[in-house]
Amino acid sequence: MEGEVRKPGERRVQILQTLAAMLQEPQPEKITTAALAARVGVSEAALYRHFSSKAQMYEGLIEFIEQTLFGLIARITADIPSPAAQVKAILGMLLNFAAKNPGMTRVLIGDALVHENERLQKRINQLHDRIEAQLRQCLRLAGDELAERSAPLANLLQCVVVGRWHQFAKSGFTRAPGGDIDLLLSRLLDAHPA
Repeated sequence: MEGEVRKPGERRVQILQTLAAMLQEPQPEKITTAALAARVGVSEAALYRHFSSKAQMYEGLIEFIEQTLFGLIARITADIPSPAAQVKAILGMLLNFAAKNPGMTRVLIGDALVHENERLQKRINQLHDRIEAQLRQCLRLAGDELAERSAPLANLLQCVVVGRWHQFAKSGFTRAPGGDIDLLLSRLLDAHPA
């Protein structure tokens, strides 16, 4: 509404929320600034008063994802004493985050970043690497058997999460990312090396 008084940063948050909502449409099209501006109810020029580019808008979403995921990981590692239980909780949280934030899932798998600035995909790759490093750290602390295979197991668990994110997005957000994850995790974490 014209003349409406907004708190500083409120419009910026509205733009990011609208972008995330547009990304969660099951059959998304390339998001243009014109379509985003129309959805927010502002001019394209107004978008650029808050973000210098569309890439910066996506960076805002990535920052939100990073802050949320790593804040939750820090809480899990602080609250749960067992490293093996930490791994299970982290993986559950990652899959639950996707289920609750379908548009963000498209960012996490890089699907929303196709044809955007390549530094955005590099940033998502770094986020994936940080998650894998956190899993590896928990596995190292989980005991001799898991510690010995912490690097390949952390990589495998990260691949499971990313694969589930992909299935969720590619199914039009109908195939729940969590599914039978508890059974799968118990098999992976309790398996003895050959």
